[in-house]
Amino acid sequence: MSKKETFIKGTIILAVAALVARVLGIAQRVPLEHMLNDVGQASFNFANTLYLMLLTVATAGIPSTLSKMISERHALNKPAEARRVYQAALLFAAAAGVIITVLLYFAAPYYATYVAELPEAAPAIQALAPALLLFPAIAMMRGYFQGRNNMTAGGLSQIVEQIARVVTAIGLAYLLLRMGYDDKWVAAGASFGGVLGSIGAFAVMLYFAAKLRRTDREANMPPADRSIPLRGIYKAIFTLSIPIVLSSMAVPAVNFIDNSIVKPLLTGPIGAEAATAALAVLGTRAQSVAGIPPILAIALSTSLIPIISAAYARKDQEHLEQQVTMAMRVAIMTGMPVVIALCTAAYSINGLLFSNLEGTGIIAFLTFGTILQITMMTTNSILLGIGKAKLSMVHVMVGVVVKLAASFLLAPLFGIYGIIGGTAICFLVITALNLRSIKAIVAFSILGKRWVGFALTVLVSGLGGYGLNQAGIQLVHVMPSRLAFLITCLIVGVVVVVVYLVLMVMFGVLRQSELASYPRPLQKLFRPLMKLQPARLRERG
Repeated sequence: MSKKETFIKGTIILAVAALVARVLGIAQRVPLEHMLNDVGQASFNFANTLYLMLLTVATAGIPSTLSKMISERHALNKPAEARRVYQAALLFAAAAGVIITVLLYFAAPYYATYVAELPEAAPAIQALAPALLLFPAIAMMRGYFQGRNNMTAGGLSQIVEQIARVVTAIGLAYLLLRMGYDDKWVAAGASFGGVLGSIGAFAVMLYFAAKLRRTDREANMPPADRSIPLRGIYKAIFTLSIPIVLSSMAVPAVNFIDNSIVKPLLTGPIGAEAATAALAVLGTRAQSVAGIPPILAIALSTSLIPIISAAYARKDQEHLEQQVTMAMRVAIMTGMPVVIALCTAAYSINGLLFSNLEGTGIIAFLTFGTILQITMMTTNSILLGIGKAKLSMVHVMVGVVVKLAASFLLAPLFGIYGIIGGTAICFLVITALNLRSIKAIVAFSILGKRWVGFALTVLVSGLGGYGLNQAGIQLVHVMPSRLAFLITCLIVGVVVVVVYLVLMVMFGVLRQSELASYPRPLQKLFRPLMKLQPARLRERG
């Protein structure tokens, strides 16, 4: 199998796993939104946001570093050294899991009460804390398997994790609700689903680890080289991983900031009750829907690092330029139609999934900004691949500072939309800084002079989607509202994607001569459409 096919296969496996996990995540939040009031939703969302950020800190970027170190050592025929590196990572994971769990559990009441001004969130945070005992180890195991070119183990563990999490969260929340507990305890029961999710994911990774050990024994793979001191391994790991963790914390940090500042910034202008309601919509509805467009970018970013790294190490400037160009184009072109469809159908999505139609504007506005999140994540990965993790780290830190400043400046003027606008500005600043640094190393062009055609494609598809949504929601007068919203969502989604693809070809944003450089699934999708392209554009190449 060629390197390109390995890259595409890895991307597809990770994308499918992430998509399934995201769908299951939404499947969890929909019934919880119906069961919990604003305080319960805000408590559950805050617990999850804080947990995800601390998990990023607990794993310290080691999975990506571990994947790189393991693959390099196996390539150099040093499997015993690779096993020793893996052992060191697991030892760190065990210690980090215990420390971070204890800290989170005992600090939860103080943080919920005095920082987030949501004391009801404390039980939900404490209920989720034990999941951090296992997740650092799970993250290390996923990194090790990726280094051994096995994406299936990590992908399957993600799916099992989400299934266990969803079933437990909904089941416990429903049981506690029926038993008469108030919302903060129902939210805590839902949060405990994360603990069962961690147990399910760990079980899957143990299964694959046992399977890999049998394969290694049959291949006479040597045991770990215990003569290698752990101190040297940890020095190498943390030198690489600290910049990576700070780079990868952009999205968790932004979500954490939002959940921490919404009530303090909005309580004065709109009141505590309305601020809690806005926080509930942002966490339960908007962040769930806005998490869909970046799925492919996340998978692409994860698979991209070793490909870019190899081309850069070989000083193969032409191949590096091709890979960077392809990564940026695929990320933008595949993310944009999903963003357009979700934004234009936001009203119908809100009505279909949730208990009322409040917060449609928040959903649409946050989702629109995810195209900048996609470009940020992809450019971050490119910088990591060419060994510029420290630059990526600095850019993310600048972006987070900009996010805070913009939120405090815009919130008094635009309320929750000002805070969301601060997030978009943050991602834009990081993307711009990343692109400037990348272009100083490798010359590449994302779309060149085709931005006008791309902008027209986005505008026409967006107007078409919005018009269809406005027409479709009139169906609520002749059929059950949820059925009307479902039909409208399906029509808008299909039409927006079809119109988008056709216009991309007709306006020459996609060219026949470039198809060979794209992943095979995209080649199969675009090749029949090329007949629609004007001859002058096909000939131009």
